[in-house]
Amino acid sequence: MKRLYLFQGGVHPSGQKISQNAPIEELGAPDRVVVPLSQHIGAPCEATVAPGDRVKKGDRVGQATGFVSVNIHAPISGVVKSIGTFPHPVGRPLPAVEIESDGEDTWADTLKPREDYMDLSPETLKEIIQDMGIVGMGGAAFPTHVKLSPPKEKPIDTFIINGAECEPYLTADHRLMLEEPESIIAGARIAMRILGVTRGIIAIESNKPDAIEKMKELTEDILELGVVALKVRYPQGAEKQLIKTLLNREVPFLGGLPMDVGAVVQNVGTLSAIFKAVRFGIPLIERITTVTGSGVRAPKNLRVRIGTPIKVLIEACRGFTSEIGKVIMGGPMMGVSQHSLEAPVVKGTSGILFQPVAEVQAVVAQPCIRCGSCIRACPARLMPTVLGVFAQRDMFEEAERCDVVECIECGCCNYVCPAKIPLVQLLRYAKAEVLARRKAA
Repeated sequence: MKRLYLFQGGVHPSGQKISQNAPIEELGAPDRVVVPLSQHIGAPCEATVAPGDRVKKGDRVGQATGFVSVNIHAPISGVVKSIGTFPHPVGRPLPAVEIESDGEDTWADTLKPREDYMDLSPETLKEIIQDMGIVGMGGAAFPTHVKLSPPKEKPIDTFIINGAECEPYLTADHRLMLEEPESIIAGARIAMRILGVTRGIIAIESNKPDAIEKMKELTEDILELGVVALKVRYPQGAEKQLIKTLLNREVPFLGGLPMDVGAVVQNVGTLSAIFKAVRFGIPLIERITTVTGSGVRAPKNLRVRIGTPIKVLIEACRGFTSEIGKVIMGGPMMGVSQHSLEAPVVKGTSGILFQPVAEVQAVVAQPCIRCGSCIRACPARLMPTVLGVFAQRDMFEEAERCDVVECIECGCCNYVCPAKIPLVQLLRYAKAEVLARRKAA
């Protein structure tokens, strides 16, 4: 059995995996989609269509505008109704392409299946991945081709397949590992070919024994791939923490990346999307999303078209159980509260959590009692209580000197704070301001 190591900090929230036994259901094409032109870290896309244009499923509707950017494609066939600003999961309206379905759901003529895809060069494979719009689907939405392009002076020796899914409530990755494991393994082998790596580790938390068994069964005869069962601990699925757990390597503080310690990490959903893009020419136009929480009648794991409004997913889950107090895009630890049910599913939408009013208690923050719980729990080795004070007082230079940009926004500090101070929100605010000032400078 492979030895595991402990990363700094972390917590043990209740799993609440209430949808883990719900098989993936196909939601199908909605009558209307709103496809944001900004769904990934990096430069937003530029629209390549105009109102009145007819598009087919898989047609490009947004063109990447730089290396750290990917294309965006139509998730349905129909007519482009408008291009404008629409509600976005980040909380503010952003440019998007609105498409009305023609009811036919016809695929584009440009799809290009490839039987000999493993014979393609690494550069060609990366070009396909960018062209097909593949990004990290664990939530960060970082362009995948960039991650698979480490500089020559940073050789990679280990590829990590991230199936931890440590965030409470979310079960999309779990179901994917059970129902479509072959696509994950095939995608991993494509990524390893690009990187020139012969060692791959499939990391799954031990609360998913059926997924561990399934992946072990399928990789039994694949020498370059092994499966490791992880102890349950949040945020173990974060890249730096996963690398520490598996390899006992510390990604450098202050801007360090996994490639600095010879590793690359990819989420299982991303790898499945890589395989479908390279083998069948299918762009990233849909994803598996967990719709969960005690606020919906039938929690499910749905295969959803990108651009589908949240309200459509609610209908598919038989509506609300009672008045809803909070809607969170993502999980309860790292997710973002939504102000509109018109906000669409995007490439990074791993789940949507619905909490009834009864579960959303009015929390009044109290003065910090200097207990140090947030510091002990912080996996990024920061001082959240100090950074929170800087954020409250708009002391952004001081926050920058105390490394606020290293915050991974995991929510551990919020979870343990006895004074109920909204630390992660304060750090997120200060971090955004610091990054904006750096960009302006």
